[in-house]
Amino acid sequence: MSATRQSQIQFSRAAVRIFFANDRMNQLLIEHLDLAAWKARPPGNARTIAAVFTHMHNVRCKWVRLSAPHLGVPPLLKRADCTPRQARAGLAESAARCAEMLAEVLSGDHGRSGQFLRDGWARPWPAGPEMLCYMVAHEAHHRGQVCMLAHQLGFPLSNKVTSGIWNWEKLWKEPGWSAGPGGDSASDSEVT
Repeated sequence: MSATRQSQIQFSRAAVRIFFANDRMNQLLIEHLDLAAWKARPPGNARTIAAVFTHMHNVRCKWVRLSAPHLGVPPLLKRADCTPRQARAGLAESAARCAEMLAEVLSGDHGRSGQFLRDGWARPWPAGPEMLCYMVAHEAHHRGQVCMLAHQLGFPLSNKVTSGIWNWEKLWKEPGWSAGPGGDSASDSEVT
């Protein structure tokens, strides 16, 4: 195998793990969020926390629908009646589809997914590291909103939780991956 191909495969594996660690951060927030905060109305015209998480899932579904529909698009969530349990299940499913999409396009095997379409109005990007960065940045933005909203609504998340989303070594090992970030993951089982 060529060095370039091997590098593509290593990056693809790391990208999949990064996206799953990213989703684990979302799951941690939902797990530890006070149920009363879930649908509490924030001041002004802000989304509820339930609406933020359903938006994150639905945007992931859009990315898959536009960029890799052959992988299967998970059902959308309805922010009006979505429960934390439904959000966690939906996010887990959409994370799996996004991880499959990342694995396919970043391994150099573009197959049917040679482009990343963020939205119907946006110009397509060639599938690459920018795709992963955009996806993670979008979700990090919304995690920040959730932490801020929970605090403003009187249900702040504990320091253990808000610090826990930064413990990548732990997030990385929870699914059973032997190597932490930057480690040799060739011995780990496939993650998609």
